[in-house]
Amino acid sequence: MTAAFDPLVHAPHRLQICAILDTVERAEFALLRDQLGVSESVLSKQVKALEDAGYVTVSKGLRDRRTRTWAAFTAQGRDAYRGHVRALREIVGQAEFG
Repeated sequence: MTAAFDPLVHAPHRLQICAILDTVERAEFALLRDQLGVSESVLSKQVKALEDAGYVTVSKGLRDRRTRTWAAFTAQGRDAYRGHVRALREIVGQAEFG
């Protein structure tokens, strides 16, 4: 995987979503919403952008007799996120602190 700055991933809410999804197989929308501290509509918009890029899949199913929505990384999404993190590390590594 090569380092590649990805403006789609870099947006703050999408970066947070990706960071969560990188640690789990899938995440329920309610968890993402609560972790980000955003409304359902804001979360849906950010996840939709990732889904349209092929980075995330969204699925629905029943749990506790209620319909739940989950998001999960695709292989392309995980690679894009990890490449973006690698690019950020390279940028930070080049900075001089003084």
